[in-house]
Amino acid sequence: MPFDTHPHTSVRTGTVAVYSPWDEERWVSEPAKNPRRSAFQRDRARVLHSSGLRRLGAKTQVVSPGTDDFVRTRLTHSLEVAQVGRELARYLGCDPDIVDTACLSHDLGHPPFGHHGETILDALCKDIGGFEGNAQTLRLVTRIEPKVIADDGRPAGLNLSRASLDALTKYPWPRSEASAGRRDSGVRKFGVYDDDRAVFDFYREGVDNGQKCIEAQVMDLADDISYSVHDVEDAIVAGHLDLADFAADDRRAELFEITRQWYLPETTDAEMDKALGRLQAAAYWPKETFDGSRRAQAGLKHMTSQLIGRFVGSAESATREEFGWEPLARYSASLVVPESTTVEIAVLKGMATLTVMVAEDRLRLHDIQAAVINELADWYWQSPDKLDPMFRADHAEAADDPARLRVIVDQIASLTDHSAWALYHHLNAGAEDRL
Repeated sequence: MPFDTHPHTSVRTGTVAVYSPWDEERWVSEPAKNPRRSAFQRDRARVLHSSGLRRLGAKTQVVSPGTDDFVRTRLTHSLEVAQVGRELARYLGCDPDIVDTACLSHDLGHPPFGHHGETILDALCKDIGGFEGNAQTLRLVTRIEPKVIADDGRPAGLNLSRASLDALTKYPWPRSEASAGRRDSGVRKFGVYDDDRAVFDFYREGVDNGQKCIEAQVMDLADDISYSVHDVEDAIVAGHLDLADFAADDRRAELFEITRQWYLPETTDAEMDKALGRLQAAAYWPKETFDGSRRAQAGLKHMTSQLIGRFVGSAESATREEFGWEPLARYSASLVVPESTTVEIAVLKGMATLTVMVAEDRLRLHDIQAAVINELADWYWQSPDKLDPMFRADHAEAADDPARLRVIVDQIASLTDHSAWALYHHLNAGAEDRL
């Protein structure tokens, strides 16, 4: 296939990565537009201007929005992931706009209340193919987000290019092919619902099942790096986490066990202990308890910056050692992440999980959040006229009850934490106030 006219230069090598018209192709054909912008720059702009991205500003990352002015939301997390991913893409010769688009998009499908909201909706959808945030992301960018309508009337969402859709697919398989090994935090992970297979098959044409392009791998690593580093920072600032606690053997044992349960089931205590030791030995690792002072905050920021550089540099070096210094794009190579880096990232993620996500007060909140989502689902089922106009139209066109339930779940997944709580409180304000 002929090469496109929008090459991108690796900042490290000065060489050019090339993408073909096949990579630029969209599910619904569109007329050519401004020749000064590549297809991938247009993709990035569409995500930046989407309503789904704006809603992430009021969705939980780890600590709920509104509990503190400092904590990250899904939006700020996505912006940070995009920065990390874009830089690594430039170092490797990938198109930075493709990776940027994938990073900005990667959490669009996550519902209110973070990963717990995902678990609640998955249970609600157990008979219709389940719920998964990444599959919902694909559904949002290819169907729900209002941007492009095909000539036959079907919605095409943002109608992103083939390469961008492939790059944002973290789990390139349907639920039926999500084996026991394809789990994260004990949850079966997949990237496409059965009724979205048409677009999935379009952009995955010719690709082996389960294989991820290097741009998707860069997005995935950038997410892991940002999650591990920034969620630890949030947990420290919010007072949930004191790094000095892990000097005690019993606390280290708890950390290693939760890390194994959630992230690295095959990793031994000894391997995690070495990883933690390497992190603690770093000159930038805080040696004193965080007290909120300007000096302490600056030290914490220095740690996050150094850790990001450590992990990105490790992956870049290992990938270049394996594949040389040619620009790497699509399926020409795979990202190589050293095992030592993988374990260090997982241990950091374990810290945030142990001190925030499975803390007793958080678990009590989970019961309340489940009640919120389930009551909203019952209400929308009984009163579909209360759905937002777009979803109301989808509900009216749905062929059967499973399809109607999927529309209701689409509506709930689009809510922010605040709007879900507000609607729930309105419904429970008293019988006389019910809509």
